[in-house]
Amino acid sequence: MSKKYLRIIAHYENCLDRYGDTHRGVDWPKEEDVDTRYQVMLEVMEKETGRQCSLLDLGCGTSHLYEYMLKQGLSTISYSGLDLSGKFIEVAKKKFPENSYYCLDLLDTNITLPVFDYVVMNGVFTEKRELAYEEMLLYFKDMIRKVFAHTRVGMAFNVMSKQVDWERDDLFHLPLDTLAGFLTREISRNFVIRNDYGLYEYTTYIYR
Repeated sequence: MSKKYLRIIAHYENCLDRYGDTHRGVDWPKEEDVDTRYQVMLEVMEKETGRQCSLLDLGCGTSHLYEYMLKQGLSTISYSGLDLSGKFIEVAKKKFPENSYYCLDLLDTNITLPVFDYVVMNGVFTEKRELAYEEMLLYFKDMIRKVFAHTRVGMAFNVMSKQVDWERDDLFHLPLDTLAGFLTREISRNFVIRNDYGLYEYTTYIYR
């Protein structure tokens, strides 16, 4: 596919330039909702009972998820971050030089990336910006296929809900039946849809 999805990356870089290392810098409008998303993302690992496991934060931005993990004392999770934007990775590396970071496009051929126990993608698919719905859907499916290949146990991502009073043209509102059909046919029948945390989005966990 064409790389129109790079326009989404450019939008987030503009937010970083404008608002800095804040929730607005990754285009989350309400600070009070941010920790809710982090909690829901990390609950993909709720079956873990103290076992050391690896986590890839794909679309990590400036590693706000890792900051949340530190506040929660989640010491058994080995964190790595990946972002397509060198601007975000540069900030994240300066803050947390002890972490492993990857700046790459997962859809490029011949990339080198380890397999992780879990992968979370918070906000990677919530905005489509100028992309048409079908273009965003193709990008979403390509990414899910690629990411699942690097996932040992489970992965999590969020998208905007169709069960809203109105939809924004720049957001990716994905119908539940479209998602379920794709996952069942191509990825895994073992998935959970979370629509219970009070935001106009939903989060999906996919397990092997």
